[in-house]
Amino acid sequence: MSQPQSNAYIIEIHDRAAGIVTRDQRGFRFFSSERLFDSLEGRQFRSAREAERAARAVFSERSRRAN
Repeated sequence: MSQPQSNAYIIEIHDRAAGIVTRDQRGFRFFSSERLFDSLEGRQFRSAREAERAARAVFSERSRRAN
Protein backbone atom coordinates (compact mmCIF):
# COMPACT_ATOMS: atom_id res chain seq x y z
CA MET A 1 0.00 0.00 0.00
CA SER A 2 1.51 3.34 -1.04
CA GLN A 3 1.26 6.51 1.00
CA PRO A 4 -0.34 9.57 -0.56
CA GLN A 5 2.07 12.32 -1.50
CA SER A 6 1.83 15.71 0.17
CA ASN A 7 0.45 18.69 -1.73
CA ALA A 8 2.84 21.19 -0.12
CA TYR A 9 6.48 21.13 0.98
CA ILE A 10 8.65 23.59 2.87
CA ILE A 11 11.96 24.24 1.14
CA GLU A 12 14.78 24.88 3.62
CA ILE A 13 18.30 25.90 2.65
CA HIS A 14 20.92 25.94 5.42
CA ASP A 15 18.26 26.20 8.16
CA ARG A 16 16.52 29.05 6.34
CA ALA A 17 12.94 28.69 5.11
CA ALA A 18 13.29 29.61 1.45
CA GLY A 19 9.61 29.09 0.73
CA ILE A 20 6.99 26.48 0.06
CA VAL A 21 5.94 24.63 -3.05
CA THR A 22 2.37 23.55 -3.64
CA ARG A 23 1.21 20.88 -6.06
CA ASP A 24 -1.11 21.81 -8.89
CA GLN A 25 -2.08 20.25 -12.22
CA ARG A 26 1.22 21.14 -13.92
CA GLY A 27 3.68 20.44 -11.11
CA PHE A 28 4.77 22.53 -8.14
CA ARG A 29 4.55 26.30 -7.71
CA PHE A 30 7.07 28.13 -5.49
CA PHE A 31 6.06 30.76 -2.93
CA SER A 32 8.96 32.66 -1.38
CA SER A 33 9.13 33.16 2.37
CA GLU A 34 12.34 35.17 2.36
CA ARG A 35 13.40 38.09 0.17
CA LEU A 36 16.55 36.27 -0.99
CA PHE A 37 14.37 33.75 -2.83
CA ASP A 38 11.86 36.20 -4.34
CA SER A 39 13.30 35.56 -7.81
CA LEU A 40 11.65 32.12 -7.66
CA GLU A 41 8.23 33.48 -6.60
CA GLY A 42 5.45 31.95 -8.68
CA ARG A 43 7.76 29.77 -10.78
CA GLN A 44 6.49 26.36 -11.80
CA PHE A 45 8.66 23.25 -11.25
CA ARG A 46 8.20 19.63 -12.29
CA SER A 47 8.96 18.41 -8.77
CA ALA A 48 9.58 19.64 -5.24
CA ARG A 49 13.18 18.42 -5.61
CA GLU A 50 13.65 20.61 -8.71
CA ALA A 51 12.38 23.64 -6.75
CA GLU A 52 14.81 22.83 -3.94
CA ARG A 53 17.72 22.67 -6.41
CA ALA A 54 16.71 26.09 -7.79
CA ALA A 55 16.58 27.57 -4.27
CA ARG A 56 20.01 26.09 -3.50
CA ALA A 57 21.37 27.66 -6.69
CA VAL A 58 20.00 31.07 -5.67
CA PHE A 59 21.56 30.72 -2.23
CA SER A 60 24.91 29.60 -3.67
CA GLU A 61 24.99 32.48 -6.17
CA ARG A 62 24.26 34.98 -3.41
CA SER A 63 27.00 33.45 -1.23
CA ARG A 64 29.51 33.72 -4.12
CA ARG A 65 28.63 37.37 -4.67
CA ALA A 66 29.04 38.13 -0.95
CA ASN A 67 32.58 36.74 -0.94
